[in-house]
Amino acid sequence: MAHSHQAKFTFLVVIVTVIGIFGGGRAFAQTDVASTNNLPNPYRAIENWAQLPASVQWAQVTSVGLDAHGDVWAFHRSDPAILEFDPSGRVVKSFGTGMFVAAHGLTVDRQGNIWVTDQGKDGKGQQVFKFSPAGKILMTLGKPGVAGDGPDTFNMPSAVAVASNGDVFVADGHGGNSNARIVKFSNDGRFIKAWGKKGSGPGEFDTPHSLAMDSKGRLFVADRGNNRIQIFDEDGKFIDQWRQFGRPSGLFISKDDTLYSVDSQSDEKTNPGVKRGIRIGRAKNGVVEAFVPDLSPDPQIALAEQLTADAKGDIYAAGVTSMMLHKFVKR
Repeated sequence: MAHSHQAKFTFLVVIVTVIGIFGGGRAFAQTDVASTNNLPNPYRAIENWAQLPASVQWAQVTSVGLDAHGDVWAFHRSDPAILEFDPSGRVVKSFGTGMFVAAHGLTVDRQGNIWVTDQGKDGKGQQVFKFSPAGKILMTLGKPGVAGDGPDTFNMPSAVAVASNGDVFVADGHGGNSNARIVKFSNDGRFIKAWGKKGSGPGEFDTPHSLAMDSKGRLFVADRGNNRIQIFDEDGKFIDQWRQFGRPSGLFISKDDTLYSVDSQSDEKTNPGVKRGIRIGRAKNGVVEAFVPDLSPDPQIALAEQLTADAKGDIYAAGVTSMMLHKFVKR
């Protein structure tokens, strides 16, 4: 009998090992988060890439996106709030002066339209705006200054993702007494559904801070307060959760399903053993392959909170506390 039990145990160990190997290393990645601190860093920083006009100074840079022409769009908490940079780092367009009270998320859709979220402050904000590339308002979601959890109100909206069919997903909430849900709209702004509540279980959130979609149409949510990415289908069905990408503030998924996650908050209190920085891996299987460490000497100043990447894999990162738009290129 003892021999039989030993044989069964050995068989199970072999099966688990095989699953770990042929499952793309997912089992290892899920359990050994701190090991990503020591992955290779294939990037170097380009200092002062973004060239601001003399009349503009950086405030908190909350988000960044990239259009099909290779231009970089930044959202910051000063005027003009929305800035377009050409590939050389020169500002070619700006708009949004006097419009926003608490700039947060920015997304560029497939048509080049600019989506931004304005969080609430002093009875203003609580809205999502869609702009044309020229700066014309094409759509507004939410009621100005009205906080709520209904089909036409938000409470601290953080981010937007736009599906290939034009459906719009809004991460609604930023911790505290705000919401903790995902809200889905049609391409013409009609409310479709919402899911999520405050908590730590599957489909629950604690500061849904950023959104991204992969080539399969899966929605990735940076559930920052829970130190994880949650993955859903387009109907809100929970698929999986990953912790190996750190405590995610910002997410971006490229056309080849490279997943970029920036961690601006991990420390011994919030996420013990995990270092801040940018983790790069695969959206298909969750394997983390590279790590760009946050080298800020001040623990109160994080390198960045949001990010995007171009076709070459060069990274543009928006710094809230560093108040700068950073660029990293492959070595």
